[in-house]
Amino acid sequence: MMEKQSKIYVAGHRGLVGSAIWNNLKNKGYTNLIGKSVEELNLLDQVATEKFFEQEKPEYVFLAAAKVGGIVANNTYRAEFIYENLTIQNNVIHNSWKYGVKKLLFLGSTCIYPKQAPQPMKEKYLLTSPLEYTNEPYAIAKIAGIKLCESYNLQYGTNFISVMPTNLYGPNDNFDLEKSHVLPALIRKIHLGKCLDENNWFDLKADLNHLPIEGVDGNAPKEDILKVLNKYGITSKTDDAPTTVEIWGTGRPLREFLWSEEMADACVYLMEEVDFREIIAAMEEEKTKEEQEMKEYRNTHINIGTGKDITIKNLANLICETVGFEGELTFNEEKPDGTPRKLTDVTKLNALGWQHKIEIEEGIKKLYIWYLSHKQTEHP
Repeated sequence: MMEKQSKIYVAGHRGLVGSAIWNNLKNKGYTNLIGKSVEELNLLDQVATEKFFEQEKPEYVFLAAAKVGGIVANNTYRAEFIYENLTIQNNVIHNSWKYGVKKLLFLGSTCIYPKQAPQPMKEKYLLTSPLEYTNEPYAIAKIAGIKLCESYNLQYGTNFISVMPTNLYGPNDNFDLEKSHVLPALIRKIHLGKCLDENNWFDLKADLNHLPIEGVDGNAPKEDILKVLNKYGITSKTDDAPTTVEIWGTGRPLREFLWSEEMADACVYLMEEVDFREIIAAMEEEKTKEEQEMKEYRNTHINIGTGKDITIKNLANLICETVGFEGELTFNEEKPDGTPRKLTDVTKLNALGWQHKIEIEEGIKKLYIWYLSHKQTEHP
């Protein structure tokens, strides 16, 4: 059981996931938190990671550090996504065992499930059929993380639990149009489209000064700004056509979104209240007598989500309403859609005593307000 003065290491404490967990812990009165920037501790460095655990000896670990991105980044940087995530996980999980960490929570993603998994996706659907190709390297790394935690628990008696959050959004999100996930990317693209539509070059340039696109900032010539915006599907109106924002794919895929601060609350709740042996015990109750005799323990991870989804088209329209964009959305059906649907079954999580409160309509408003007031120059 975590105590308020327990030494807690949040790996990746500056990112979307880690910063939400960090803030949740602080708000709940935990006083002995450890966070290291990549400059202070590169978790890809095996020697440096072991030295950190040897010296600091954290009692609890939240493993939120990861290389993440959307369809473009996942499909382009396939080698980096599998290598870096495997390396970070291996270094942190192994050293957590070696230096006596009492409990670890490993964060994955629901992209671990097969492309054609039945919906909603139950934990037991893991490894039942092929993965979505565009994010296969990342998904395989996260699956390996689940199996690493399971294996250390079964062999060494550790208390390492794995959670698989659905698509997250919230404070400290990544709004880089090349590397961000769909929801923050759409918010920024539609915001920039609104600026163009209203001929509001002051706000448009301010946005690019905070976060340049491919090196193009607000001081660049207008023709360069328009060129780079056009490359990302943001086209200014003409006498014959309205301002348009292009979205990849058909707009038909369904996606589930969870406010990151709620994900953090679920993670801290599970660290406080649920141990690996309890997860195993609950799974045993659902097994047949023959399955119990086999003594096989798989799919011990826990989905974290809302159990609700929305089409990309409806999501984009909702963002347009929130932002106030009066131009036109277009859908480039020559671009990939990704997985048709990714809805989590959150029965296990709800049974453990936690469920979400913030719905997507409220969350988009909150994130757009946050974006307007926190346009960061780089992703933390």
